[in-house]
Amino acid sequence: MQSYIPFPDIGPNLVSIDVFGFELALRWYALAYIAGLILGFWMVRSLMRKAHLWRSATPPTVPEKVEDLLTYVILGVIIGGRLGFTLLYQPGYYLSHPIEILYIWQGGMSFHGGFAGVIVAGLLFCRVHGARPLGIGDAMAVVAPIGLFFGRVANFINAELWGRPTDVPWAVLFPGERAQTCPTYWEGICARHPSQLYEAGLEGLLLFAVMIFGVRRGWLKVPGRLIGVFFLGYGLARTFVEYFRQADAQYITPDNPFGHVIAGLTMGQILSLPMVAIGVILLIWSARRA
Repeated sequence: MQSYIPFPDIGPNLVSIDVFGFELALRWYALAYIAGLILGFWMVRSLMRKAHLWRSATPPTVPEKVEDLLTYVILGVIIGGRLGFTLLYQPGYYLSHPIEILYIWQGGMSFHGGFAGVIVAGLLFCRVHGARPLGIGDAMAVVAPIGLFFGRVANFINAELWGRPTDVPWAVLFPGERAQTCPTYWEGICARHPSQLYEAGLEGLLLFAVMIFGVRRGWLKVPGRLIGVFFLGYGLARTFVEYFRQADAQYITPDNPFGHVIAGLTMGQILSLPMVAIGVILLIWSARRA
């Protein structure tokens, strides 16, 4: 008999109140973004205050400017994440319904798009404030896993981005008809891998531990090294978890239940493999400059 864990009774809203007929809600997803950004802001500012961590005891910017960096990052995450989702995953739909690109409260954010947005935001900040791009990038790479951890936990709470059907003892029976509708090849109860939690552990906790280890080992004194570690670590973690994660619906057909796009790879893997390559290149490049 197949065993599984029922999905906990958690709604998408932390709190919800009715104001003159309008629902005002604080969603777990929004709370995850807020927590990740605030903790990231605090830690980056802390890094900028510790001159001994940096090459020549010179941080890439002063702590007082980190608040401005946070503003740039927030815009980069929101704009990049939303545009990345609409252009990479559902371009046809959003080209036909362009106004819905603005409906970010309905969900639909791409990590790869948000990551690209953060890179652009960071470069703009450095240009405006005269900060060193590689140093800022290293600091942002250190704290990025914090946001990834909270984001993936929020994905689990929202019962979205679940995994493939499985009969492992820790399989979760997610709510909703679509979640419980298994492909034709599956014969058991449609419980699934809690792949959101796999990602929270690998992209979040484990990668953050590696980044903190690097900071303590003095890697901030080698510009670009921690950026390379993040690219490589995230790319490998995401590529691995894709083997357990349900592909996006637009890529799944009866003949292609795992949503492979090309050469047996999912879209998430296709977008992550270049990150692995960039991470390796950055690590080699930074090592030669050390």
